[in-house]
Parts: sequence; structure tokens; C-alpha cells
Amino acid sequence: MSLRGKLTFGLVFLFLIIFALVIYGSFEIQKLSADAKAIIKDNYDSLVYCKQMLLALDDIKMAYADAAIIGGAQLSQLNSQMLASGKSVFETSLSKEQNNITEIHEQDYVNDLSKAYSLLLNLGAQVNATKAVQVPIYKDFLSAYLSARQTISRIDDVNMEAVKRKNDAASADAARMTISFAIVGSICLILAFFYFWYFPFYVSNSVTYLVDKMRSLLKGMGISLDTKTKDEAFIMLHAMNLIENSIAKSGEKAKKKRVEA
Repeated sequence: MSLRGKLTFGLVFLFLIIFALVIYGSFEIQKLSADAKAIIKDNYDSLVYCKQMLLALDDIKMAYADAAIIGGAQLSQLNSQMLASGKSVFETSLSKEQNNITEIHEQDYVNDLSKAYSLLLNLGAQVNATKAVQVPIYKDFLSAYLSARQTISRIDDVNMEAVKRKNDAASADAARMTISFAIVGSICLILAFFYFWYFPFYVSNSVTYLVDKMRSLLKGMGISLDTKTKDEAFIMLHAMNLIENSIAKSGEKAKKKRVEA
């Protein structure tokens, strides 16, 4: 292999080590980032929906409070607006949650919540329609309200546990990535150390061989190659100058002999 080829091989090898480290590090970081996004995208959305449904459920309960206490009273304009707003927010959030099922048993809890919500609205309508205070109906209404809140809490708990579990998994992946990256980095460091230790000998081997041959040639010609430097290029240049001078002197001597003859 030519000297240029050896240098090219060494530079390509060093580039491949750096490239491998970059690719491996980028892959691991991208995987860790994808895990983090999965936590936010699915479970965090469910937690937001649960928060919105709890607030909307409180608005619905408060909207029916006057009718339940007074009896026979129609909802005021303010309570009617509160009821409409609460129903709109709750039903929108419930619909989004129904399309965001990611955990075990979450579907069952969402189905229970949908039934509890329907029962709550039916009992609320009965409370508002009664002409006198109906304690049993109001108790059933409160029971349905508490049941809906408990179901929402279950959905919230399921997603909170999932967030914790996925966060622990992401932390474990980060620890694994650190260890694996340290291993890969150590291997690349060893290869790079081997490269810096061996490659100069590999490149200079042919140059050293040529210098030794020149020393032998000069020795055979009776010329001593004495240099204090270790620069192979300088030694080769000095040796070539000595050989050139020796050839020139030999040529002059031969010319003189021909002239004298």
C-alpha cells in the first residue's frame, strides 16, 4: 500500500470511530426523547381531561342546588348557563378521553363514568321538575355525583400510575444508555489509542525501510551517513544528496581518465 493510501486508511478509520459514536449517541437520545413524549402525549392528556371533568361536574351539581333546596324552582339564568357550560365541557372531555384509552381497566372506568353521568343528568332533571323538596331524589343525585367523581378519580389514578411507571422505565433506559454509551465509548477509546500507537509505525515502516536501504547502499559505496536528526524525510534527502555527489565525482574521475588516455 502506498504512503498516501496508508494515510487515507488511517484518517478514514478515525472518522468511522467518531461517526459511530455520534450515530449511537443520537439513536439513544432519540429513543429516550420518544419515551418522554409518549408519557406526555397519552397519559398527560387523560389527566387534563379528568381535571376538566371534575370542574364541570361541580358546575352541574351547583346548577341544580337551588332547585333541590327550594323545590319546584326553575333554574335561574345563571344556573342554566352554568349547567350548559358544565355539560359542554364534561361531554367534550369525556369524548376525548374515550378516544384516548391507553391503560388496562381504563376503558371499563370510562364506561362506568358515562353511565354515572347519564344517571346524574336524569336525577338532576327530576330534582328540577319536582314541585316540592324531595330529599330521597336529592340524595340519589348526590350519590350519582359522588360515584362520577370516584370514577374520574380512578381514571386519574390509572394514568398517574402509568406516568410513574413510564417515568421509571425512562429512567432505567437513561441508566442503560449511560452504561452502554460508556462501554461503546471505552471500546472506541481503546481503538483510538491503538490507532495512535500503531498507525505511526504502520505509516513510517516503508519510509524506515527505504532509509535503511539507503544506509546500506551508502555503506557499500564507502560513504558514512551520519545525522543527528530522526526526521526520516531529512535523512532521505541527505542520503540522496550524498549519492548524487558520489555519482558526480565518479563521473568526473571517469571523464579525467578518458581525457588523460
